[in-house]
Amino acid sequence: MTTLPLLPDELLTTTRSVRKRLDLDRPVPLELVTDCLKIALQAPTGGNSQGWHWIVITDPELRKGVAGYYRRGYDAYRAVVDRATPLGDGARRATLGRVRSSSEFLAAHMADVPVLVLGGIEAAARLTDENQAPLWGSLLPAAWSYQLAARARGLGTAWTTLHLAHEREVAELLGIPPHVRQGVLLPTAYYTGETFRPAAREPLDRVLHLDRW
Repeated sequence: MTTLPLLPDELLTTTRSVRKRLDLDRPVPLELVTDCLKIALQAPTGGNSQGWHWIVITDPELRKGVAGYYRRGYDAYRAVVDRATPLGDGARRATLGRVRSSSEFLAAHMADVPVLVLGGIEAAARLTDENQAPLWGSLLPAAWSYQLAARARGLGTAWTTLHLAHEREVAELLGIPPHVRQGVLLPTAYYTGETFRPAAREPLDRVLHLDRW
């Protein structure tokens, strides 16, 4: 399949989390997903360890099972966020309202997404309390590469982790061994519409620190 004619900067700034605009009725060829994963495998890993594993879930019953745990994680997260983060006023209220609405939609329809891609990495069955950046830094760049490759092929994805509140149950459902820890769940489907654009972000000068804080 040919990729969309996106320049690098456009690809990087218009790859968005897609939730409501996932096409839940159009099948996604497995070959398209594996093409994206082959791109993902070119991402860097610490010491070139390449300890990642990718579980591509297409079976309806397994998708339903994973989606159930995701929904439980979402409900718990939403309860905390609703208490701690009021919508506020004006533009912030509108933005948060859209995010909450789309997140709720995805939680309700996760089982209907044609492909769920679960990224994991080889690690200890029990993680230490020490800095885990080297571990996750060997998985997350590849997951982002997958999302970029998917966008270039007309697929939408969303970065989700709320199922991790039930990581052990998901591992048992999918037969994932204890030494492989899950890091991200990427619902994948064709997207609808063509209006992807850069998102509003805080100005760089608010977060940029030269030499010192």
